[in-house]
Amino acid sequence: MLRLGKEELKNKKDCFEKIGIKTPEYNFEEVWEATKKEPLWLHIGGGNLFRAFHSVLQHHLIELKEADRGIIVVSTSNDGKIEKAYHPYDNLCLDVTMKVDGTLDMEVIASVAESITADSKTSSWKRLKEIFRNPSLQFITLTITEKGYNLKDIEGEIQCSIQKEIEQGLDNPKHTMVILTALLFERYQNGKIPLALVSTDNFSHNGDKLKEAVMTVASMWKEMNTVDQGFIEYLNDENVITFPWSMIDKITPHPSLDVQEKLKEIGFGSIDLIQTRKNGPTIAPFVNTEESEYLVIEDSFPNGRPSLEKVGVYFTEREVVDRVERMKVCTCLNPLHTALAIFGCLLNYTSIAAEMKDKDLKALVEKIGYVEGMKVVVDPGIINPREFLKEVIEIRFANPNNPDTPQRIATDTSQKLGIRFGETLKLYIERDDLDVNNLTFIPLTIAAWCRYLMGINDDGEVFTLSPDPLLEEVQQHIQKIEFGNPNSVRNHLKPILTNAQIFGVDLYEIGLGGKVEEFFKLLIKAPGAVRTTLHNMVRIP
Repeated sequence: MLRLGKEELKNKKDCFEKIGIKTPEYNFEEVWEATKKEPLWLHIGGGNLFRAFHSVLQHHLIELKEADRGIIVVSTSNDGKIEKAYHPYDNLCLDVTMKVDGTLDMEVIASVAESITADSKTSSWKRLKEIFRNPSLQFITLTITEKGYNLKDIEGEIQCSIQKEIEQGLDNPKHTMVILTALLFERYQNGKIPLALVSTDNFSHNGDKLKEAVMTVASMWKEMNTVDQGFIEYLNDENVITFPWSMIDKITPHPSLDVQEKLKEIGFGSIDLIQTRKNGPTIAPFVNTEESEYLVIEDSFPNGRPSLEKVGVYFTEREVVDRVERMKVCTCLNPLHTALAIFGCLLNYTSIAAEMKDKDLKALVEKIGYVEGMKVVVDPGIINPREFLKEVIEIRFANPNNPDTPQRIATDTSQKLGIRFGETLKLYIERDDLDVNNLTFIPLTIAAWCRYLMGINDDGEVFTLSPDPLLEEVQQHIQKIEFGNPNSVRNHLKPILTNAQIFGVDLYEIGLGGKVEEFFKLLIKAPGAVRTTLHNMVRIP
């Protein structure tokens, strides 16, 4: 069986090619060495999206001879990701593209030159400081999900654990934003060198949220006299430090057991080390992903950048990024994904593709997208919204070879609702020609999320909720409601539905709280009520 490693790749290249796996067309060890000496690109959060998208982009750019250095990837959590997914395979990864026709495109990606777990108690911290001091470093990208930027609790106050961490100073950071700010201070102290910090996570104005988090940590340190005023000025100088906005779109599910079996059949042997969890395999030497991909970035890089536009990245103005991002995150993909995740968990689905065969669920996402969302979409110019939405519904979500699950998408939903639905609600309120009270399917989905929080599926059986940082806080209200008894709702939903931290708006204040409550009462009536309510609502013209 063929295993993934640098020696195997050097000595058995033909063996990879014979089983249909494309191999690097460049001397990857030379690229690695050059990257370590003069790093160009550092990425924080080396999960599946990074491995299937960012690292592949740079890999292809190197093959085009448009770049001679790769990427350094950093994990800020001690979850074993680096030790299990990178180190055993010499930072190589097998990228598997799952095509709609059922075939697999397989390619060994060699652009990751170094992988580090950020730990202030080990030599990795010294190495990270060394990287941040290097003038060659042009930019940082991040894929840490929405919750990775969040320093505050549901009341809008700095979380106690983070408060204590910041009070300890620069030497023992643990939260990603504290780690990043400490490393930026290292760069400031060693020449005030320019740098771009690019969030590539799926939420509106992600660059602003990244800057807000970094400035929050830096300002608290300034108040404690841990850093000086010059550091604050350095971070605020847009000619030196930038926080570009971006829009990223590529569905990358957890490693699939079906893909694993196909790889075994052709003789790829590294997959026997796959790491599994309750919801299936999560760490493997391969990633499986869809064909479609989009990355749009505000072109603001004070220390330069590679020519990633030559491998499909759009570089443009902030206003265009905003329109593309709003199109995708607020209307044409993410809200639909979240709706499928919520209803999918309630209706016992374990596949997004299978959900798209359900006429009620397909009608639901069509109405959220085409009917309610499309009214507030601004055409970004570089991507057509209606064509994008059609591709999402008819091809991407429906791809039977994409093993994505509603359970994965349901993770951290409380952190997503404000962006995926709240922004549309705000636009309905702002527009004179639209009435937020005419919305049906967005409030129905919000009600379904509250129903989901009960942890009882539509058969009346208990199921496991996906991880969410606010789960404990919102469930203390949901637990007061009795399944099968709509009269028990009383005012128990109000603390949730009035929370602008979750939805971006107070749903009662804008006139939707009562509608969400009424939908919720229908959804909890009895086993089967979710299906009945959904079926009846999507049939309304």
